[in-house]
Amino acid sequence: MHEFGLCEGILGAVERRAAGRRVSRVRVRVGTLHQVVAPALDQAFAMVSAGGVAEDAGVDLVLVPATCRCRTCGHEGDAEDVLAVCAGCGSPDVELSGGDELTLESIELAANQ
Repeated sequence: MHEFGLCEGILGAVERRAAGRRVSRVRVRVGTLHQVVAPALDQAFAMVSAGGVAEDAGVDLVLVPATCRCRTCGHEGDAEDVLAVCAGCGSPDVELSGGDELTLESIELAANQ
């Protein structure tokens, strides 16, 4: 479950930005090529944040698609896998762009500091 590794990195960034203040919500942009499973991410974040400033914080996941462009027929579309093939002609000769993002977009601090 690679979500734990991602959450450890996310939590480090959250803790730096929170500077000791309690966090109630975290918004993360993740590219689809990371193949993150939302419930697994929620569970992993809850486990790695236990006892810290982000304990019990909600996680909003924003999935960012990868773009797949076929070098054979020119078709463009979204891709969710690094082993994508063209949806237009089935060719494996495609160029992927994006979809590998991992960004802490925002944190929401708890009202009762």
